[in-house]
Amino acid sequence: MGMRYGEQNMAEILIVDDLEFNRILLEEIISRMGFRPVLAESGEEALAAIGKSLPVLVLSDISMPGMDGYELCRAIKSDKKTRHIPVIFISANDTTEDVVEGFGLGGADYITKPFVPEIVEVRIRTQLRLHEMNKELKEANRRLQVSVTEQTRQIEQEKKSVLYALAAIAAQNSCYRKEHIERLSQNCSILAQGMQLSAVFGDQVSDAYIDTIALAAPLCDIGNIGIPLELLRKQTSLTEEEMAIVQNHTNIGAKLLGDLYVDNDYNDFLSTAVDIAHYHHENWDGSGYPSGLKGEQIPLAAQIVSIVEVYCALTEKKNYSREEAFRIMAEEAEVKFNPEIFKICRKIARLLQ
Repeated sequence: MGMRYGEQNMAEILIVDDLEFNRILLEEIISRMGFRPVLAESGEEALAAIGKSLPVLVLSDISMPGMDGYELCRAIKSDKKTRHIPVIFISANDTTEDVVEGFGLGGADYITKPFVPEIVEVRIRTQLRLHEMNKELKEANRRLQVSVTEQTRQIEQEKKSVLYALAAIAAQNSCYRKEHIERLSQNCSILAQGMQLSAVFGDQVSDAYIDTIALAAPLCDIGNIGIPLELLRKQTSLTEEEMAIVQNHTNIGAKLLGDLYVDNDYNDFLSTAVDIAHYHHENWDGSGYPSGLKGEQIPLAAQIVSIVEVYCALTEKKNYSREEAFRIMAEEAEVKFNPEIFKICRKIARLLQ
């Protein structure tokens, strides 16, 4: 699955920069990759070029006379015909504020100057792979809407299989063992069953909810499929810019899953999966990401996965015992986790896989 770049040599990538040197350098990289570079010196010129022919990706400088890169991105994302085009920002500025603002406008990635050709190529190929997968999943969604009931069930299962395959790749990219996804699912189901028997959550957790969270939980980090491998596997501390890129996996995952909505019960699964992918890194005290949600603002399914994912990470990657993992988690229980859910999790600890 995915785009075979050698066969896409007529696909256009739009380069937008007011400095000729940068345009020439990026033009050489794009040409070497097998795409046709289209050059623009300003945001206005870029929009005119897009009006004539849609590129598969836009590389845009941020600081330009007239319409800057942020305004260009806003214009691209506000038009139904062009909002699907990935936009990668290029800039000499690498402050966290700039990176976050770019992602907030719908930017797909951020490259700093001076350019390292190998990094530029990796970033471009990553975004094009993600874009191509989104197109294929949307096409599966279109077919789903016109299928008869039996065909619909079959396509739904196929779609889940694709999603789980992507989730498995994302987990592998993050150096998790193949058993991680199955274990995460089982433990979320076990915790949800414990909550169903409690006075606090009994009316919120049905049998159907338990089944749904078991299916949706493994997709929590599916957005990592769009994060460069060198960041996911980096052994040293991430810079602020790199951290912002990695944290954007929550938005990537929610967008990928949200594009699959259809008009039937399949949306129960997808709605839960979107909530989990988007908000499982939110903290109970509001210190998490990507939206800084606090307390009950965080969807219940995301609260459950948040606890279980930390437990699984500590006992898998760090190789802690169950007791050691819960002792570490208890130190920040009311900061990171819903304290009531954490209490239930501790009570049923021996049942966890």
